[in-house]
Amino acid sequence: MPNRLSNSTDIPFTASFVHRLRVTDDVAGDDFSLLVDLLDGGDNGSARVLLVAERSVVQSSNRVERIAAQLKTNAAIDLVSPPMVLDGGEPIKNTQDAVEEILAEIHARNLDRRSYIIAVGGGAMLDAVGYAAAIAHRGIRLVRLPTTTLAQADSGVGVKNAINYFDKKNWIGTFAVPWAVINDSGLLETLPDREFRSGLSEAVKVALLKDSQEFQWLAEHAGQISERDPDASRRAIHRSCTLHLQHITAGGDPFEMLEARPLDFGHWSAHKLESLSQYQIRHGEAVAIGVAIDCLYSSLKFGLPQQDAEQAIQCLHDLRIQLWHPCLEPVDRLMEGLEEFRQHLGGRLTITMLRGIGDPINVHEIDIAAMKTAIKTLGKIAKTKAIPANS
Repeated sequence: MPNRLSNSTDIPFTASFVHRLRVTDDVAGDDFSLLVDLLDGGDNGSARVLLVAERSVVQSSNRVERIAAQLKTNAAIDLVSPPMVLDGGEPIKNTQDAVEEILAEIHARNLDRRSYIIAVGGGAMLDAVGYAAAIAHRGIRLVRLPTTTLAQADSGVGVKNAINYFDKKNWIGTFAVPWAVINDSGLLETLPDREFRSGLSEAVKVALLKDSQEFQWLAEHAGQISERDPDASRRAIHRSCTLHLQHITAGGDPFEMLEARPLDFGHWSAHKLESLSQYQIRHGEAVAIGVAIDCLYSSLKFGLPQQDAEQAIQCLHDLRIQLWHPCLEPVDRLMEGLEEFRQHLGGRLTITMLRGIGDPINVHEIDIAAMKTAIKTLGKIAKTKAIPANS
């Protein structure tokens, strides 16, 4: 008699992706061909493209206008409309308005899964556009042109897209690998100093996690970077980008199916700080504060040498990033971020800390008293390292 058919089948499989990163100095000019080379029209003959740009970028330079003009006159490209201009910054993620506007444009222009959306803007705007691109037709090809140090150093090469909901950071979102990312140094030229400097907190974060030599280099050159020295800044941004990209593509968990999310070092408090401040704190500034807190906590609990924690804080200070905000008090409000972070992760709480620079450890419980001590200690340190608001 034949065996009964099993009604349980588990078949593991993997999907293949290509992550395309290009580094340029003038994608709106001499390096424009690098953008065109990424746009394959396939059987349609010409690549259908929707160009979406952040309003502040459009207003501060003519680069988006120049990109649009060249796309319009290129025989291999079908630019379906004038550039779609959206407000950027965290407010774009606090409602679904921009996402719905993008979806309506995708529908009106009859874009399909082989079409392209080129998004030019900062990390928050790229998040919102990326979310719309990911859910339209289950995925339209997205080419990101990040215009902030934060996005070029970190989120631009990420595989996450999201908007905020229920007053919680990135509550609605998707995982989607971008078709390509172009880090163009020229797009950073009009970026205000505050945004330029705060974005480098992600470079400090990933170096603390991944590369002690890179952290030492950052610590030694933080002053030059804060003054926007071209060579030092480009190196810091590119090294941060490649460390993030290596983790995403070779770290074994690009879509965060496991508990640990090491690249979120310092983020459990950063996400809460942003909402507590009504997003007055820039994401990079919140990350800098979160990294400083977790370095101090790691020193108290896991053996990170005190001088290393202090050096990390000094490095962030030398980048001229504010390391304190009144919304850090009372401390109990900030501690609510632990439970929100656990929910965001799914399952039990898993937070990355440091035993040493380049030596991360995942922990599942937080000593609340020690964490409050770390926060209060940062408050005392920050008072001696206050940065003038207009600096």
